[in-house]
Order: sequence, then structure tokens, then C-alpha cells
Amino acid sequence: MPQDPAAQRNALYALLGDLPDRDRPIQARVVQEREYDGYLLETLDLDLNGIERVPAYFARPKGTVRNAPTVLYNHAHGGNYELGKDEFIHGRPAIQDPPYARALTDMGYCALCIDTWNFGERRGRTESELFKEMLWKGQVLWGLMVYDSLRALDYLCTRPEVDAGRLGTLGLSMGSTMAWWTAALDERVRVCVDICCLTDFHELIHSRGLDGHGIYYYVPGLLKEFDTASINALIAPRAHLSLAGVYDELTPPRGLDIVDAALQDVYGALDAADRWRLIRYDTGHFETAHGRAEIMAFLREHLG
Repeated sequence: MPQDPAAQRNALYALLGDLPDRDRPIQARVVQEREYDGYLLETLDLDLNGIERVPAYFARPKGTVRNAPTVLYNHAHGGNYELGKDEFIHGRPAIQDPPYARALTDMGYCALCIDTWNFGERRGRTESELFKEMLWKGQVLWGLMVYDSLRALDYLCTRPEVDAGRLGTLGLSMGSTMAWWTAALDERVRVCVDICCLTDFHELIHSRGLDGHGIYYYVPGLLKEFDTASINALIAPRAHLSLAGVYDELTPPRGLDIVDAALQDVYGALDAADRWRLIRYDTGHFETAHGRAEIMAFLREHLG
């Protein structure tokens, strides 16, 4: 474990390029509220960054809800720029049924999912075009994506339905990477669940798998200061469940071995060995039914 996790978080955040002020006011407008698939669904228009609006969904159980466990759900990439936050309510082929909005509200949880940069209602440019424009401006695409997720947590903490002491984050693929970056940078996240993207950066290079990830994934200078294990170590001793497919080319097995061994040491040293768990399946890049059951049980155990 780093000697000074706060300093490490600051150093990691500093790699994310020129970002808006973290203290700028957040504005939110409810575009629509309706009952959907057994829960209440708000369609939101959020001002998180002062650059462009952020469409979002907030799902909550029916009836009066106060101080509920709440999950920030991070949608995947999959080359599907149209889907974005709709994955949260409609699902996608790589995600088990029911979609997570229904699964989480059935547990009595609230949940939020935003369209990240260039997805859903924020689409219109190519990923390459956006990355290049930001690079010229001293910005990092992944940095602004992470920034919006951190501000989404800020927004959640303003809602009366949300227990700010019981926040979790989860996602698959790009959403998985967002989950562990967000949890590493923000200690308010009590539970992190990443599905199919705990990728060791050096093993990804060794296996020549860099093109498996979109250009959004790459942060200039990152490997000079951090590797996957050292970022994930910043989550400890908070609860962290990771699920991976043995045949998933985005998560080379040797890389999983490296990260798992490092995190076992970190969590063990903090007397929190039971809060880190890596489960591997003989599958590819998708959520399994057994994995979904493990996720729900992990959330119940650590968020209530």
C-alpha cells in the first residue's frame, strides 16, 4: 500500500489533463419522471463540467425512498456509441437480465448512469476526433470521462434518496475500468465491482492487445508513475469484487495473476483480506449468470 494514499490520488488525478474546478456548482434538471419496468426512472439533464450537458438516468424504487444504498453504474463501450446510458435500463448482449436499473431497484437501491463523453445523447464526433481535439487543448479524454463520474458522485450526495455513506460503483468493460478508477480516486465509494476489464497495462503491451481498447483508454505518461495494481491498491481496504473471463483478450491471464497477487498483499496487510475478491470464469468478455449472483451478494454484504 502506498505510504501516502492521498498523495498518490493527487498524483493520479494530475495525470488526467486540464480539468474543470471540482468545486464548481452542479445544476440538475428533471426532464421526465415515469414508472418504468417496476421502478421510478428520472431522465436528467446535468451540468457537471461546464463544457457540455450530461444526460443521465436516476432509478429508484417506487414509494418514498430515503437514505438508500446507491450505485453509480458505468456503461460499456463496445463500439456502440448510440447505446450509452440506455444500457442501464435496456441491457446489452454482454450483460445478464434483468438490466441493472431493474436489478438494483429490486434490491431497494437507487442508481445513476450518465452518458459519458461521445456516447448516447453526447455522440456526434468520432472518438479519434474528440481525443485529438482534447490533446491539442491539454485535455485527456479519459480524464474528462473520469471527472464526470466523480462529479456524478457529488450530485448523488445531494439527493435525499441517497445514503452518501453507502455508495458503490460497477460496470462492464469500459464501465469496469471506470469503476476502479473512480473508486481509486474517491474514498466515498464503499464498494467497487468491475466486470471484465481489470487489465494489467504491461501485460496488455506484452500480449499486443493495445488495439483492443479504444483510444479513450490511454492517459499520457501514466506508466511512468502507475500500473494497474497501484491504482487498484488505492481502493483498499474498501470492498472490491472483480470478475474476469479466462478467454477475454482484454484481460491477459498473467496480468490478472499479477494484479491479484499484489492486491492480496495490500488487503492482507490492512487486515481486510475478505474485501478483495477476483473470480475467473472459462468465458470471454461478458457477464455470466453466476457472476451476476456473486455481484448481488457482494453488494448486499458490503452496502446492505
